[in-house]
Amino acid sequence: MGTKITPYVSTDQEDKKTQVERMFDGIAHRYDFLNHFFSLGIDVLWRKSCIRVLRKEQPSTLLDVATGTADFAIEAVRMGLDAHVTGVDISAGMLEVGRDKVAQRGWDERIELIQGDSVSLPFDEGHFDAFTVAFGVRNFENLQGGLKDMLRVLKPGGLGMILEFSKPRRFPIRQVFGLYFKHIMPTIGRWVSKDPAAYTYLPESVQAFPEGQDFLNHLTEAGYTDVHARPLTGGIATVYTGRKPQDRS
Repeated sequence: MGTKITPYVSTDQEDKKTQVERMFDGIAHRYDFLNHFFSLGIDVLWRKSCIRVLRKEQPSTLLDVATGTADFAIEAVRMGLDAHVTGVDISAGMLEVGRDKVAQRGWDERIELIQGDSVSLPFDEGHFDAFTVAFGVRNFENLQGGLKDMLRVLKPGGLGMILEFSKPRRFPIRQVFGLYFKHIMPTIGRWVSKDPAAYTYLPESVQAFPEGQDFLNHLTEAGYTDVHARPLTGGIATVYTGRKPQDRS
C-alpha cells in the first residue's frame, strides 16, 4: 500500500489508530458541518445511493463501521431500511455527537452506537446481514485485517459495502477536484476546526489509498466474492461491494 499516512507526525509511542482516534475526538464538534460543507452536500446523495442498494437486500441487521456521528445509520433508518443498525467507531467524541443525534430522533431502539476497532469487532461470526463503511477504510491502520474481520461478522452471502473517496481521472473534474481538495479544503478546515493536521491528512490519505481494481484485489485477497466498483460523480467517490461466500456444507 506504500507509505502509511498518519494525521500527525509519527512517534514510537502513538500508532495510526491512536492518532486517528485523537484527531476525530478533536474535530467531532465541527465534523458534520465541515463534512457537508466540503462535499457541497454531495455526500448525502452518495449515502442515499448506497442505502437504495441496501434496501434491495432487505437486511434485518446492519453494521456501520467507522460510523462517526452516525450519518449513514440515521439516513438508513430515515429512508425506511427495516433493520437494526449497529454503528462502531474508535472515536468516543464522534460517538457522543452521534448518540445525541439518534436520541433527538427517538431512534435509540433502532440504532446502537458502540466504541470498537475494525480489526477486532466485538461480535460473533456471522452476526450481520450486511455492513457498510462510509469514508472510513482509508483510516484503518490495518486495512487487510479490518476487511477480514468485517467479513468474519457477515452471514454467508451477506453484502459488504464500502463508500470511499477516489481520484477522478477526467478533465476538468480532476483539475478542479485537485485544487479544491489539496489547497482550499485544508485551509478552510484549519480555520474552522482549529486542527491544522486534520484536513491536511484527508487529501493525503485519499492520495495514498488503493482504489479501483487495486482495492478490489484487497477485497478478493481478504476472502470476498462478487466484488464490484462503481464510480460516483465523475470518480470523486467510489462504492465497492463484495459478499461473504456461501457455506458449502
